[in-house]
Amino acid sequence: MKQRHLLLALAIGACVITLAACKKEPSPADTAATSAVPKGETADEFVARVNDEFRAMYPELTAAQWLSSTYINDDSQLLAAKGNERYLTQLNSWIEQAKRFEGQEMSPETARAIQLLKLSTAMPPPQDPAKLAELTQIAAKMEGMYGAGSYCTGEGEARKCRQLGELEDVLRSSRDYNVQLDAWQGWHTIAQPMRKDYVRFAELVNEGAQGLGFADAGEMWRSGYDMTPAEIAAETDRLWDQVKPLYEQLHCYTRTKLQATYGNERGQVNGLLPAHLMGNMWQQDWGNLWDMLQPYKGVGDLDITGALEQRAQGNYSAMLYKAGPNAKEDARFHAERDAQLLTARQMTERAQDFYTSLGMPKLPDSYWNKTQFIKPLDRDVVCHASAWDMNFAGDVRTKMCIKPNEEDFTTIYHELGHVYYYLAYNKLPPLFQSGAHDGFHEAIGDTIVLSMTPDYLKSIGLVGEQQQSNEALINAQMRMALAKVSFMPFGLMIDRWRWGVFDGSIQPDRYNQAWWELKAKYQGVAPASARGEDFFDPGAKYHVPGNTPYTRYFLSHVLQFQFYKGLCDAAGYKGPLYDCSFYGNKVAGQKFWAMLEKGASQPWQATLKELTGGETMDASAVLEYFAPLQDWLKQQNEGQTCGWEVPAAAAKAAAPAKQG
Repeated sequence: MKQRHLLLALAIGACVITLAACKKEPSPADTAATSAVPKGETADEFVARVNDEFRAMYPELTAAQWLSSTYINDDSQLLAAKGNERYLTQLNSWIEQAKRFEGQEMSPETARAIQLLKLSTAMPPPQDPAKLAELTQIAAKMEGMYGAGSYCTGEGEARKCRQLGELEDVLRSSRDYNVQLDAWQGWHTIAQPMRKDYVRFAELVNEGAQGLGFADAGEMWRSGYDMTPAEIAAETDRLWDQVKPLYEQLHCYTRTKLQATYGNERGQVNGLLPAHLMGNMWQQDWGNLWDMLQPYKGVGDLDITGALEQRAQGNYSAMLYKAGPNAKEDARFHAERDAQLLTARQMTERAQDFYTSLGMPKLPDSYWNKTQFIKPLDRDVVCHASAWDMNFAGDVRTKMCIKPNEEDFTTIYHELGHVYYYLAYNKLPPLFQSGAHDGFHEAIGDTIVLSMTPDYLKSIGLVGEQQQSNEALINAQMRMALAKVSFMPFGLMIDRWRWGVFDGSIQPDRYNQAWWELKAKYQGVAPASARGEDFFDPGAKYHVPGNTPYTRYFLSHVLQFQFYKGLCDAAGYKGPLYDCSFYGNKVAGQKFWAMLEKGASQPWQATLKELTGGETMDASAVLEYFAPLQDWLKQQNEGQTCGWEVPAAAAKAAAPAKQG
C-alpha cells in the first residue's frame, strides 16, 4: 500500500474534504479571514452560506498546496503557510458562528453538516492568531523538509545525494545486508531536524482541539466516525484481534526465510524482523521480498514488475528509433524522459480502463494535462502519491513519481479510487464531499486492486498463462498477502503513537523509544542498530510530518474486503472469494457508484449497509479470502516457535491513555 495522503492534513475530515488521505489535503489561499453574519440567519441558511463560501474559496486553497508539493521552495512554502493560516482563521470563524445554533431544532442534514464542520480539519487551529500562524509555518516547513529530504555521502566531486525514490530502489532490489542498512539509516537522517518542530506542532494542535471542546487532538481525530472516541478505539482493537493470527503466521514464515537468506543472526533481531530487510522503508508492504518469499518458484507467472520494465524498455527503444541512429546525447536523454512519461501514462490509462469497464466515466482531459506523472528534474517535489480535487467541479489530478514496477502500478489503481470518489460526490454540498468516513476513501481503489486477479492480469498482458493448481493459488495468495496482511499492524501503530503524543502518555523525551516499542508490539519489527532519542524516526514516514491521520488505512484494509465481497455478490459471482474479478461488470459498477455518490451525507453505517447488507466493519471477509494461505502457512510453520517477545514497555503502549 502506499500511502497514500495530504500534507497539511486539512482533510475535511472525518468528513468534509478528503484530498485522498494517503494524500494531500486541501490547503487554503487568499480569502477573507471572516465572513459577515446575516442578521436572523437560521441554521439551514448558515450551512448553505458556509457551503457557498467554501466552494468559492476552494480553488485558491488547493492551488497553494499543489504548488507547495510540486515546486518545493521557500516561496511556495510561504504561500501554503499563509493560505493555511487564512483558511483556518475562516474555519475558526465558522465554528464560532455555529455555536449560535446549539440546542436548537434543525433538520438531520443541517445538524450533520455542522458536526462535520467542527471536525473538518486534522490540524485544529488555536484561537490565538500568532499561534495559528506559527502552526501553519511549522506544518509547511516539515512538509518541505520531507519532500526535499536527501541522504548525502562523500565529499567534493565524490559527493552523492539520494532522495527517497533511489533509497527505496535499494531496499526493493538489493539483498546486500550492509547496503540495505545504509539506505534505510540514510533516509531516516532526514527526519532528525524535525523533532523540535514536531514537539511544538503537537502542542499547538492540542490547543486547537481543546478550544473546540476535545481533550486533545487524538480524541478529536477519533470523533469522526459516527461513534464515540472510545468506541472507535475499541473497534480497531477488535478488528485487529480478528486478523492478528493470520499476520503472526505470515510473520513466522517470513522470519524463517530471512534467516535462510541472511543467516540466523542477521535475519532476525531477538525474534523480530529487521526493519531494513523488509523491502520497504517502513515495513508496511513486503511485496518486494517476493524473490525469497514466493512459495513455489516458477509456478504461475506473477512477475508484474518484470513485465512493466519490459514495456518501459520497449518505449525507450521506440523513442530512440524516432530520434534517429545518429542522435546526440541530448536527444537520447530526451528520448529516455519521453519514454518514462509515456510508460507512466500507459500505466494510468490501464488503471482508468478498469473503472470505465464498470460504467464509470473517463477521466477529464484536464486530468491528463495537469497530473504529475513522473519526477521532474528541475525542482524538488513531494513524490508521495496523492489524489486531488482542485475545485469541486471535476478538476481532478494525481501526483506521483511513477516507475515501472508492481508497487507503483497498484498505487495508481488506488489513487484513481480517490479520484472517482471525488467525481461521484461532486454534486453534493462541499460539507458532504468526503468519504462516509476516512477509511472508505482509502478502501475504494484497493477494492479494485483485490479484483486484479491473476486472470485479470493475464487478460491485460502482464502475466502469462495461469496454471490451475494449488501451488499457483498459494503463490497468488502470497502475492496479495505481502501487500495487504503485512500492512495491517502498521496501519494501527502510527496513530497509536500519535494518540499517545497528543494525550501526553508519550513525552518528547521518549518519542523514538515509544515508536519502536509500538512497532515491536504490532508489527514484530525492530531496528538492527540502536535508535536513541537523537533520532526522530516517526518523521521519516510521510504521514507524520504531513499530519495525515492513519487509522483510516487500517480500517480501509478491512473495508476493502467487505466492499469486494459485496461487489462480487452484486456481480452474481459464485465461487471462492479470492478468484472473483468484477472487471467489466456494469451491475457491480452501478452499485459501487451509488455508494460513492453518497459521500459523507449520511452515517457510514447506512452507506455500508447499502453495499454489503451489514452495518458493522468486519474482518471475516479478510479471513475468508486468505483461508487457503493461512492453512498453508500453518503447515509451513509447523515445528517453529512463532510469535515474538514484546518488550515490557511496549506491552503498555497499545492504546491511548485517554479514550474519552
